[in-house]
Amino acid sequence: MTTRFIFMLIALFSIQGCYFQTTTESEITEHKIGEHKLVIAHRGASGYLPEHSLAAKAMAYGSGVDYIEQDVVMTKDDKLVVLHDHYLHRVTDVMTVFPERYRLVDGNKHWFAIDFTLSEIKQLKMTEGFKLDPKSNTLIPNYPNRFPLFKSSFSVSTLEEEIELIQGLNHSTGKNIGLYLEIKAPWFHRHEGKDISKAALTVLKNYGYSNRQDKVFIQCFDPIETKRIHDQLMADIGVDFKLIQLIAQNDWNETMIYQQGTAVPYDYDWMLKPGGMAKIAEYADGVGPWKPMIISEDSTSDNLIISDLVKDAHAAGMKVHPYTFRNDPFLVPAYADNFEDMLDIFFYKVGVDGVFTDYPDLAVNFVRKKESR
Repeated sequence: MTTRFIFMLIALFSIQGCYFQTTTESEITEHKIGEHKLVIAHRGASGYLPEHSLAAKAMAYGSGVDYIEQDVVMTKDDKLVVLHDHYLHRVTDVMTVFPERYRLVDGNKHWFAIDFTLSEIKQLKMTEGFKLDPKSNTLIPNYPNRFPLFKSSFSVSTLEEEIELIQGLNHSTGKNIGLYLEIKAPWFHRHEGKDISKAALTVLKNYGYSNRQDKVFIQCFDPIETKRIHDQLMADIGVDFKLIQLIAQNDWNETMIYQQGTAVPYDYDWMLKPGGMAKIAEYADGVGPWKPMIISEDSTSDNLIISDLVKDAHAAGMKVHPYTFRNDPFLVPAYADNFEDMLDIFFYKVGVDGVFTDYPDLAVNFVRKKESR
């Protein structure tokens, strides 16, 4: 466990200490299998192939998931591309192809997608996520056991290309796998003069998605933007989708607010206090919290420390889809015996409605076994 992660957990529990309760195994009432539990492919089958590559999406589709996630950002020429970050240097060779096209942010170089045209981004090779070691100038994979860096051939796709892949597979297989679209950093795009939310909703409408019966979720970390989508944009564009409010730690800088030209982190704390879920339910259909916001990492197998988040969200009529469930070494929390046990705890003891996972095949197989009994 890294020092940064320890400090993040300390901050989480100091802010939300009153929100957690100690629950022993004998005190948990297991949630009976009823409504189908959703498996959402987090950036595709990203445990096996580079995240958000079309190959990862095809593999996720083949595993039988319910939804596949699309993170979208905008290019200089107003196209929507599928990337987890609104910058390019974590998953592409942009630093080599366009070495001088960066911005300095707090002394660090950032190659923002918004500074490149789609044709320029299409020149880049995409790979598994990595970090650059400044001392050795070597690339270090974020997950060493996953797909090797810059092997085979992958590229950044547009939102349209991914929708056409999923719709094409729905047509050829007779299935109906849904879209789970995240609007990335709308605060940043607004500051740059671009309305990413309007563009994303328009693309969905152009591809035949328009109402709540369609298998589409829209998610966003920015509650200001999520409210805007609910209160204004969907009516203006003539669509009505299910909305999910994502919840982050303040120091992740997922949502920033500009105050006198300076970007400062949005304060999410109100969401995790009593009454917070009811307020979110005024504009959203569900929440996407980080796993430790539901079960403390200090939990043990016989002493689960569970917050009231799921209970309060359900009481407010919302769904709960936490992130991210990984089967990589050291990423299964200590209170679970293995990946399946972690899923069992969240699905059938705590009662979440769906999970984001990098290993969709494992989660689908687990849910199928449980629901077939």
